[in-house]
Amino acid sequence: MNPADRPKKRFGQHFLKDPNTARIVAAGVTEDDVVLEVGPGRGFLTGFLAERARTVHAVEIDPDVLPALRSAAHGNVVIHEGDALLFDYASLNPAPNKLVANLPYNVASPLILKLLEEVESISIFRFMVQLEVARRMAAGRGSKDYGIYAALVQLMADVRVEHRVSPNVFDPPPRVQSAVVEMRRRETVLRYGEYEGVKRLVLAAFRSRRKRLVNNLPEPARGEAPGVLISLGRSPDARAEELSPEDFVVLYRAVSWAL
Repeated sequence: MNPADRPKKRFGQHFLKDPNTARIVAAGVTEDDVVLEVGPGRGFLTGFLAERARTVHAVEIDPDVLPALRSAAHGNVVIHEGDALLFDYASLNPAPNKLVANLPYNVASPLILKLLEEVESISIFRFMVQLEVARRMAAGRGSKDYGIYAALVQLMADVRVEHRVSPNVFDPPPRVQSAVVEMRRRETVLRYGEYEGVKRLVLAAFRSRRKRLVNNLPEPARGEAPGVLISLGRSPDARAEELSPEDFVVLYRAVSWAL
């Protein structure tokens, strides 16, 4: 191996090396799909995707692994060099309908939220992340893992932790367990233009988890919020983690004038 293309901690790189795990991640990809892969590294998973998909857009930030990635790529793989969090996904042609990836640990959470918010063409997300991150994505209301991230992600997608993954399938092995997560973009409960307002409300509601939700809201909204919570079947003293994503939408519509 060229020393330059060794995994780099600053990029959160843990390269997949196990074919069985690659097949699990690539499950469901068909010849009709245009797949976005972020963090392909040396191209191990890329090869499995290229055998199944019509087109694979591979976005990689590390110039040192590009030679290995290019040598592993098929003719239907388009390699894009760039930072996944800054990349212009609207420029991809054809537009991707699926994300399938072993996501770099240091960008996974913000990247998934960015893609859900900004890349509407992607309807299915199937990827590997740290197990604790997967749990935060899929957490149900009332659980210790449920917070801002779960509420926002689940406004836009149904989330399921599909498969636990051993550290031994990666180079280098991470010190944590990983998991395969599948998200399917859902029929939104939001009206046009509401998402940013609901996001502001969720951020405010979770500002202090120990406080009553009402006390985390701006002063003008505090008078009306308890009645809305009661109408939702929640206590007027409820904390933010007791509300479902849909509850936040109802609350937002009632108090948006005061936010």
